[in-house]
Amino acid sequence: MHRVTTTPVEFVITAGESAKRIDLFLANRDPTFSRSALQRLIEEGCIQINGRTVRPSQKIKPGDRIRLEVPRPEPLDLQPEAIPFEILHEDADLLVLNKPAGLVVHPAPGNWSGTLVNALLHHFATSGVTPSHIGGKERPGLVHRLDKETSGVMVIAKTDQSHRALAAQFKLHTITRVYEALVWGVPKKGHGLIDLAIGRDTKERKKFSPRTTKPKPSATDYQVEQRYGKIAARVKLSPRTGRTHQLRVHLTSIEHPILGDKTYGGTKVMTVDGVAIPRVMLHARTLGFTHPTGGMFHQFDVPCPPDMQQVQDLLCAATAH
Repeated sequence: MHRVTTTPVEFVITAGESAKRIDLFLANRDPTFSRSALQRLIEEGCIQINGRTVRPSQKIKPGDRIRLEVPRPEPLDLQPEAIPFEILHEDADLLVLNKPAGLVVHPAPGNWSGTLVNALLHHFATSGVTPSHIGGKERPGLVHRLDKETSGVMVIAKTDQSHRALAAQFKLHTITRVYEALVWGVPKKGHGLIDLAIGRDTKERKKFSPRTTKPKPSATDYQVEQRYGKIAARVKLSPRTGRTHQLRVHLTSIEHPILGDKTYGGTKVMTVDGVAIPRVMLHARTLGFTHPTGGMFHQFDVPCPPDMQQVQDLLCAATAH
């Protein structure tokens, strides 16, 4: 059976490149590929050095000609699902929604259904819209994402033009983004900047941290908005960059992890002074951007959902005495 591939990429190793394993070299050159994915491509004969198939451990040297062929992914058979979500704004170019906590944004192993993408496919099908496919079939219209347990404002592109325009704003950090979080303890400083480069953790691959081989600059402004005695606080967060798990990692780094975030805060953040925390207490409160075609600045603000407000009410009651 003939395998359909993307256009092959070819390049020559420059004179200044040190000798290293081909899988490590390519993983550093293009971070969209994991080393395991590259090793699989090597085993399938999709990567060649000087016209010959190689082993993952083979070392490169200056002058080597690398050829990389990436098989096209099999199209996913994603089904539209009538999953309700709150629409804040919709026009011909984009859709702005309020994502509920607990909803996975896009399909992945273990979550092929019941995602926001399934909900969007249903919504677009009923309104006769074909969303932008720049992100691939499994990410139609997705310009950014929120973690499963994070609630709040998201923008979805309905055309390729709006997708490119919005993605450019995210890349240039001209998007206005404000989050609010309930954190363990109270930061000593009422406001500050957390400037800490992070990346995928070298030991725990599902986590991100400063302990990484590929640190990426990341910065977050924070401001304490309300204190609940000494046990917790509500903080406003304005990320200057958009790294995966950035807010969760940054708050943990100053010893004030987000309540409910067992991954980064451990069991201590799951119950505070007798108050059970149902999920990661993080909410995307504000999103502002320049409209791709109108050129006007639009901003959307959504108050935190009832479960997060209930935790705040309980914290207030617990610290009222």
